[in-house]
Amino acid sequence: MLAILPYTDALAPAFREINAAWIADMFTLEPHDEHVLSHPREAIIDQGGVILFVAHPDHGVIGAGALMPTGGGAYELTKMGVRADIRGSGAGAVLLDALITAARALPDLTALYLLTNSACAAAIHLYERAGFVHDADIRARYGATYARCDVAMRLPQG
Repeated sequence: MLAILPYTDALAPAFREINAAWIADMFTLEPHDEHVLSHPREAIIDQGGVILFVAHPDHGVIGAGALMPTGGGAYELTKMGVRADIRGSGAGAVLLDALITAARALPDLTALYLLTNSACAAAIHLYERAGFVHDADIRARYGATYARCDVAMRLPQG
């Protein structure tokens, strides 16, 4: 049985490790990545964001994801990854569902969006199944955050 865990400073190294691994495997860690992964409390939690972890009873923390406020009630679903040796287990879907539930509970939420790359086909499929839609306006407004961004999606309200 998978469990969802809230952020604690003790879990900050797992947040960095999980995300740095998949980013470095597919892309290059950019300065924005380095800042967020090295300072998750400052960059996300202290700004009113959320970081959640998914844990497996035999493997410990296997995934992490965040909701990072970007102004005006908009939140970026970001730094969501699952350890490579656990991918395909359904942990990503469980984590994504928990993050969407957490986002809907935010009192100031006006938009939930994500930025990714077309090389992340399995993740894009997961986001589409969860209801995210491709959005050119989101890409125009936020896509420059990462050099690797060529896909932007938002979750319709309601």
